[in-house]
Amino acid sequence: MTKPLIILDRDGVINYDSDYYIKSPDEWLPIPGSLTAIAQLNRAGYRVVIATNQSGVARGLYDLETLSQIHEKFIRELAAVGGYIEEIFFCPHHPAANCDCRKPKLGMFKQIQAKYEADLSDTFFIGDAFTDVQVARAVPCKPILVLSGKGQQALDQHPELAAVPHFADLAEAVKYVLA
Repeated sequence: MTKPLIILDRDGVINYDSDYYIKSPDEWLPIPGSLTAIAQLNRAGYRVVIATNQSGVARGLYDLETLSQIHEKFIRELAAVGGYIEEIFFCPHHPAANCDCRKPKLGMFKQIQAKYEADLSDTFFIGDAFTDVQVARAVPCKPILVLSGKGQQALDQHPELAAVPHFADLAEAVKYVLA
């Protein structure tokens, strides 16, 4: 039997977000409990995949090499607590590019579905933005909203998100997934 898949957004879910973008490995700081939560998913048999918009590349704030260094730091710190991820899918394009891979469009999720031969209707997608819930519903995946990052703001601006399972942070969301 294939291990179940779970998809996570990055900024605001795993690490602290910034209105000024995460532009270097030094700026990438995990939210307390997030890395341990991913390790718990691994121990429970989940394959963890990341789907993240990274328009800072197109904006010239950092390059692909720097993004790779940020992800290497994430993977190292995750390994230190016994966790791992299968892969990081990212959209490096500017929102104005109107590409197919930028959430809430479905491109990254189509790539994930094809590569992992996953039934995404049984897959949780945990994010912190209205667009994360939009893409989860369109795929369809099972959306979970975390209030860390931009999650509380999304909930305040879109009261209909109250119907989506929502939790303080990734650690609390993972407890729900594993219950």
